[in-house]
Amino acid sequence: MVQKERNNGTISSVNSGTYTSVKNFRESLPPEIQLALRSASDLKRHRQSKNRATSLPTSIDGFDQLLGGGLERGSLIEIVGRASCGRFAALLAALRAVTGAGETAALVDQGSQLDPQDAERAGVKLDHLLWLRPKRTPASVSAAEMLVHAGFSLVTLDFGLPPVHGRAPLAAWLRLARSCSDHDAIVVVGAPYRLSGCAADIVLDASWGRGRWLGAIGAPRLLEGIHSKLELAKRRGHRPQTSALINLVTPETNLIEIQHEERKNRHAKAL
Repeated sequence: MVQKERNNGTISSVNSGTYTSVKNFRESLPPEIQLALRSASDLKRHRQSKNRATSLPTSIDGFDQLLGGGLERGSLIEIVGRASCGRFAALLAALRAVTGAGETAALVDQGSQLDPQDAERAGVKLDHLLWLRPKRTPASVSAAEMLVHAGFSLVTLDFGLPPVHGRAPLAAWLRLARSCSDHDAIVVVGAPYRLSGCAADIVLDASWGRGRWLGAIGAPRLLEGIHSKLELAKRRGHRPQTSALINLVTPETNLIEIQHEERKNRHAKAL
């Protein structure tokens, strides 16, 4: 136990007998054992650095390349872009990666963009997903912080189309970023413009999206997906202004490809 006493208007800490006993015990150990011992704070920092070093791939090559291999644990990632730029599809890819690995995830859907059936066809496991729909930004950021503290591996926030309703202070975003670091969680924010200020560890700009179609011109055609360009505007400790092209597949096309692959497998077994 640490006692406190007031000296000349200041408070100083006095080491208790327990701390002295532990210190004396450690000093009495052989040198090789002393070097191998770690304090609780050292173990916590080691565990956090180990977890943050592992990235979770999203299976979107360009996206993972810009992120240094995938979603980095303990980080706040913001994806900024207008409508039809692939921003929400990137959030779905993150949800698919985490729920597919058996971990829990949450979507704070202020923009009301989620279609559960499309998300399930895209590979998101809905039984591992919590869906929240707050109406204003302060409530969304507070909900995300609460979910991180509750133990969710991934929390995604989507703010839909402009204008975004409400504004959260920078202090709220900084608390959310600190919570990510403390709990080794991943928070991915999708917004039409920058909302997190300086709090985000990684910022990606989605500049444009162009449709990719199946079928001949003049005949009925199916939207296969979109080409989108992501640019790394900010990443702590790395050089920004790196860009990559990503190909995003629509859930319907993904379902067709899965069904085609299943038919091929059944045909091969029949032979």
